[in-house]
Amino acid sequence: MEAPSQATPTPRKQPPIPWLNSMATEPFYLLHLLALFSYFAARTAACQDLSTDFSHHLLRREIQAVLALSVLLAMKFVKEENWEGFIADGIFYAKGFLLAVCLVIDYRLSLCYLFAFVVIFVVSQQPPYDGLGSCTELTPFQLESILAEGNTSRYWLIELRASTSLSWVRSSRTFAELSNVYSNNNLSFGVIDLGRYPNAASLFGVSLWGQIPTYILFDKSVEAVRFPDITFEAKPFSSLNISKRLLCEHFELDRHLVEYLSK
Repeated sequence: MEAPSQATPTPRKQPPIPWLNSMATEPFYLLHLLALFSYFAARTAACQDLSTDFSHHLLRREIQAVLALSVLLAMKFVKEENWEGFIADGIFYAKGFLLAVCLVIDYRLSLCYLFAFVVIFVVSQQPPYDGLGSCTELTPFQLESILAEGNTSRYWLIELRASTSLSWVRSSRTFAELSNVYSNNNLSFGVIDLGRYPNAASLFGVSLWGQIPTYILFDKSVEAVRFPDITFEAKPFSSLNISKRLLCEHFELDRHLVEYLSK
Protein backbone atom coordinates (compact mmCIF):
# COMPACT_ATOMS: atom_id res chain seq x y z
CA MET A 1 0.00 0.00 0.00
CA GLU A 2 1.28 3.42 -0.87
CA ALA A 3 2.29 5.50 2.15
CA PRO A 4 0.12 8.57 2.74
CA SER A 5 1.42 11.90 1.63
CA GLN A 6 3.03 14.11 4.23
CA ALA A 7 1.46 17.22 2.84
CA THR A 8 -0.45 19.27 5.33
CA PRO A 9 -4.10 18.16 5.38
CA THR A 10 -6.54 20.50 3.71
CA PRO A 11 -8.18 22.50 6.48
CA ARG A 12 -11.88 22.20 6.93
CA LYS A 13 -14.03 25.16 6.10
CA GLN A 14 -14.83 26.85 9.39
CA PRO A 15 -18.11 28.64 10.11
CA PRO A 16 -17.94 32.42 10.62
CA ILE A 17 -18.48 32.06 14.38
CA PRO A 18 -17.19 28.55 15.26
CA TRP A 19 -17.92 28.73 19.00
CA LEU A 20 -21.49 29.88 18.39
CA ASN A 21 -21.93 27.10 15.84
CA SER A 22 -20.68 24.50 18.36
CA MET A 23 -22.96 25.80 21.08
CA ALA A 24 -25.96 25.54 18.76
CA THR A 25 -25.21 22.18 17.13
CA GLU A 26 -23.27 20.05 19.64
CA PRO A 27 -25.66 18.21 22.02
CA PHE A 28 -23.13 18.40 24.89
CA TYR A 29 -23.04 22.21 24.87
CA LEU A 30 -26.67 22.74 23.91
CA LEU A 31 -28.10 20.47 26.60
CA HIS A 32 -25.89 21.98 29.31
CA LEU A 33 -26.85 25.51 28.30
CA LEU A 34 -30.54 24.63 28.39
CA ALA A 35 -30.18 22.94 31.78
CA LEU A 36 -28.18 25.78 33.36
CA PHE A 37 -30.38 28.60 32.04
CA SER A 38 -33.56 26.75 32.99
CA TYR A 39 -32.64 27.62 36.58
CA PHE A 40 -34.10 31.10 36.12
CA ALA A 41 -37.50 29.67 35.20
CA ALA A 42 -37.31 27.10 38.00
CA ARG A 43 -36.32 29.79 40.51
CA THR A 44 -39.21 32.04 39.51
CA ALA A 45 -41.73 29.21 39.83
CA ALA A 46 -40.34 27.96 43.14
CA CYS A 47 -40.04 31.34 44.86
CA GLN A 48 -43.51 32.71 44.14
CA ASP A 49 -44.87 31.68 47.53
CA LEU A 50 -41.69 32.30 49.55
CA SER A 51 -41.18 35.14 52.01
CA THR A 52 -39.19 38.27 51.27
CA ASP A 53 -36.57 37.30 53.85
CA PHE A 54 -36.01 33.94 52.19
CA SER A 55 -35.75 35.60 48.76
CA HIS A 56 -33.04 37.90 50.10
CA HIS A 57 -31.25 34.94 51.68
CA LEU A 58 -31.38 33.08 48.35
CA LEU A 59 -30.06 36.12 46.48
CA ARG A 60 -27.07 36.31 48.83
CA ARG A 61 -26.30 32.65 48.24
CA GLU A 62 -26.55 33.15 44.47
CA ILE A 63 -24.15 36.09 44.61
CA GLN A 64 -21.71 34.02 46.67
CA ALA A 65 -21.96 31.17 44.16
CA VAL A 66 -21.35 33.47 41.19
CA LEU A 67 -18.32 35.06 42.89
CA ALA A 68 -16.84 31.69 43.83
CA LEU A 69 -17.43 30.37 40.30
CA SER A 70 -15.75 33.47 38.83
CA VAL A 71 -12.67 32.97 41.01
CA LEU A 72 -12.38 29.30 40.05
CA LEU A 73 -12.79 30.09 36.35
CA ALA A 74 -10.15 32.80 36.55
CA MET A 75 -7.71 30.36 38.17
CA LYS A 76 -8.42 27.69 35.54
CA PHE A 77 -8.05 30.23 32.73
CA VAL A 78 -4.52 30.99 33.92
CA LYS A 79 -3.49 27.35 34.45
CA GLU A 80 -5.27 25.54 31.61
CA GLU A 81 -3.67 25.75 28.16
CA ASN A 82 -6.50 24.03 26.24
CA TRP A 83 -9.97 25.46 25.69
CA GLU A 84 -11.49 21.99 25.88
CA GLY A 85 -10.13 21.45 29.38
CA PHE A 86 -11.17 24.93 30.50
CA ILE A 87 -14.73 24.46 29.21
CA ALA A 88 -15.05 20.99 30.75
CA ASP A 89 -13.97 22.26 34.18
CA GLY A 90 -16.10 25.39 33.86
CA ILE A 91 -19.24 23.37 33.15
CA PHE A 92 -18.42 20.98 36.00
CA TYR A 93 -18.03 23.86 38.48
CA ALA A 94 -21.21 25.54 37.24
CA LYS A 95 -23.20 22.35 37.75
CA GLY A 96 -21.82 21.96 41.27
CA PHE A 97 -22.78 25.49 42.29
CA LEU A 98 -26.20 25.14 40.66
CA LEU A 99 -26.91 22.01 42.71
CA ALA A 100 -25.77 23.80 45.87
CA VAL A 101 -28.02 26.81 45.22
CA CYS A 102 -30.98 24.54 44.41
CA LEU A 103 -30.53 22.88 47.79
CA VAL A 104 -31.27 26.25 49.38
CA ILE A 105 -34.61 26.38 47.54
CA ASP A 106 -35.70 22.74 47.74
CA TYR A 107 -33.76 19.50 47.82
CA ARG A 108 -36.22 18.03 45.30
CA LEU A 109 -35.24 20.68 42.76
CA SER A 110 -31.60 19.78 43.31
CA LEU A 111 -32.38 16.09 42.74
CA CYS A 112 -34.17 16.95 39.49
CA TYR A 113 -31.09 18.80 38.20
CA LEU A 114 -28.83 15.98 39.35
CA PHE A 115 -30.93 13.52 37.34
CA ALA A 116 -30.83 15.84 34.32
CA PHE A 117 -27.02 16.08 34.47
CA VAL A 118 -26.72 12.30 34.70
CA VAL A 119 -28.91 11.94 31.60
CA ILE A 120 -26.80 14.52 29.72
CA PHE A 121 -23.65 12.62 30.70
CA VAL A 122 -25.13 9.40 29.30
CA VAL A 123 -26.51 10.75 26.01
CA SER A 124 -23.81 13.25 25.03
CA GLN A 125 -20.05 13.73 25.11
CA GLN A 126 -17.87 16.81 24.90
CA PRO A 127 -16.60 17.12 21.31
CA PRO A 128 -12.81 17.12 20.86
CA TYR A 129 -10.80 19.61 18.85
CA ASP A 130 -11.26 18.55 15.22
CA GLY A 131 -8.10 20.06 13.73
CA LEU A 132 -5.16 17.93 12.62
CA GLY A 133 -2.51 20.62 12.36
CA SER A 134 0.44 19.13 10.46
CA CYS A 135 -0.40 15.57 11.53
CA THR A 136 -1.14 12.68 9.18
CA GLU A 137 -4.13 10.52 10.01
CA LEU A 138 -3.03 6.89 9.76
CA THR A 139 -4.34 3.38 10.13
CA PRO A 140 -2.23 0.81 12.03
CA PHE A 141 -1.40 -0.90 8.72
CA GLN A 142 -0.28 2.38 7.12
CA LEU A 143 2.02 3.11 10.06
CA GLU A 144 3.50 -0.38 9.83
CA SER A 145 4.13 0.13 6.11
CA ILE A 146 5.75 3.54 6.62
CA LEU A 147 8.08 2.25 9.33
CA ALA A 148 8.97 -0.87 7.34
CA GLU A 149 9.77 1.01 4.11
CA GLY A 150 11.73 3.72 5.91
CA ASN A 151 11.59 6.13 2.98
CA THR A 152 9.97 9.02 4.85
CA SER A 153 11.04 10.81 8.02
CA ARG A 154 13.54 9.18 10.35
CA TYR A 155 11.35 9.96 13.37
CA TRP A 156 7.61 9.50 13.68
CA LEU A 157 5.78 10.75 16.77
CA ILE A 158 2.44 8.96 16.96
CA GLU A 159 -0.60 9.86 19.06
CA LEU A 160 -2.89 6.94 19.92
CA ARG A 161 -6.29 8.45 20.60
CA ALA A 162 -9.92 7.50 21.17
CA SER A 163 -12.89 9.82 21.41
CA THR A 164 -14.17 7.88 24.42
CA SER A 165 -11.18 9.05 26.48
CA LEU A 166 -11.97 12.18 28.51
CA SER A 167 -8.23 12.74 28.98
CA TRP A 168 -7.73 12.92 25.24
CA VAL A 169 -10.74 15.17 24.68
CA ARG A 170 -9.38 17.66 27.22
CA SER A 171 -5.97 17.77 25.50
CA SER A 172 -7.08 17.09 21.93
CA ARG A 173 -5.60 20.27 20.46
CA THR A 174 -2.18 19.90 22.14
CA PHE A 175 -0.70 17.42 19.66
CA ALA A 176 -2.04 19.28 16.61
CA GLU A 177 -0.55 22.57 17.79
CA LEU A 178 2.80 20.92 18.55
CA SER A 179 2.88 19.46 15.05
CA ASN A 180 2.52 22.93 13.53
CA VAL A 181 5.70 24.00 15.34
CA TYR A 182 7.94 20.92 15.27
CA SER A 183 6.96 19.00 12.12
CA ASN A 184 9.78 18.84 9.56
CA ASN A 185 11.44 16.47 7.08
CA ASN A 186 13.19 14.65 9.93
CA LEU A 187 10.25 14.44 12.37
CA SER A 188 6.70 13.66 11.31
CA PHE A 189 3.55 13.58 13.39
CA GLY A 190 0.80 11.00 12.98
CA VAL A 191 -2.43 10.06 14.73
CA ILE A 192 -4.18 6.70 15.00
CA ASP A 193 -7.75 6.51 16.26
CA LEU A 194 -7.91 3.35 18.34
CA GLY A 195 -11.63 3.94 18.72
CA ARG A 196 -11.90 2.84 15.08
CA TYR A 197 -9.30 0.09 15.40
CA PRO A 198 -9.68 -1.25 18.98
CA ASN A 199 -8.04 -4.58 18.10
CA ALA A 200 -4.83 -2.70 17.28
CA ALA A 201 -4.44 -1.48 20.88
CA SER A 202 -2.68 -4.70 21.90
CA LEU A 203 -0.17 -4.25 19.04
CA PHE A 204 1.03 -1.06 20.71
CA GLY A 205 0.82 -2.44 24.25
CA VAL A 206 -1.93 0.02 25.13
CA SER A 207 -5.07 -0.38 27.19
CA LEU A 208 -8.12 1.56 26.00
CA TRP A 209 -9.03 2.07 29.65
CA GLY A 210 -6.62 4.47 31.29
CA GLN A 211 -3.75 4.65 28.75
CA ILE A 212 -5.34 6.91 26.15
CA PRO A 213 -3.88 9.10 24.88
CA THR A 214 -0.50 7.41 24.43
CA TYR A 215 2.39 8.98 22.53
CA ILE A 216 5.13 6.87 20.92
CA LEU A 217 8.28 8.14 19.19
CA PHE A 218 9.63 5.77 16.54
CA ASP A 219 13.24 6.06 15.39
CA LYS A 220 13.04 4.48 11.93
CA SER A 221 11.12 1.28 12.74
CA VAL A 222 12.06 1.01 16.42
CA GLU A 223 10.11 2.42 19.34
CA ALA A 224 12.41 4.88 21.14
CA VAL A 225 10.27 6.62 23.75
CA ARG A 226 6.66 6.52 24.85
CA PHE A 227 4.37 8.39 27.25
CA PRO A 228 2.82 7.23 29.47
CA ASP A 229 4.93 4.20 30.30
CA ILE A 230 3.62 0.80 29.23
CA THR A 231 3.15 -0.15 32.91
CA PHE A 232 1.13 2.99 33.70
CA GLU A 233 -2.21 2.42 35.42
CA ALA A 234 -4.66 5.28 35.72
CA LYS A 235 -6.09 5.96 39.14
CA PRO A 236 -9.87 6.01 39.55
CA PHE A 237 -11.51 9.39 38.85
CA SER A 238 -8.23 10.82 37.54
CA SER A 239 -6.97 11.71 34.09
CA LEU A 240 -3.66 12.14 32.34
CA ASN A 241 -2.45 15.70 32.51
CA ILE A 242 -1.14 16.28 28.99
CA SER A 243 0.57 19.58 28.22
CA LYS A 244 2.80 20.94 25.48
CA ARG A 245 5.65 21.42 27.92
CA LEU A 246 5.42 17.82 29.15
CA LEU A 247 5.50 16.38 25.63
CA CYS A 248 8.30 18.71 24.52
CA GLU A 249 10.50 17.68 27.45
CA HIS A 250 9.66 13.97 27.33
CA PHE A 251 10.34 13.61 23.59
CA GLU A 252 13.04 16.32 23.39
CA LEU A 253 11.24 18.06 20.54
CA ASP A 254 13.41 21.15 20.81
CA ARG A 255 16.53 19.03 20.26
CA HIS A 256 15.02 17.42 17.17
CA LEU A 257 14.14 20.83 15.77
CA VAL A 258 17.64 22.18 16.42
CA GLU A 259 19.23 19.14 14.75
CA TYR A 260 17.07 19.64 11.69
CA LEU A 261 17.76 23.39 11.45
CA SER A 262 21.49 22.89 11.88
CA LYS A 263 21.77 20.64 8.82
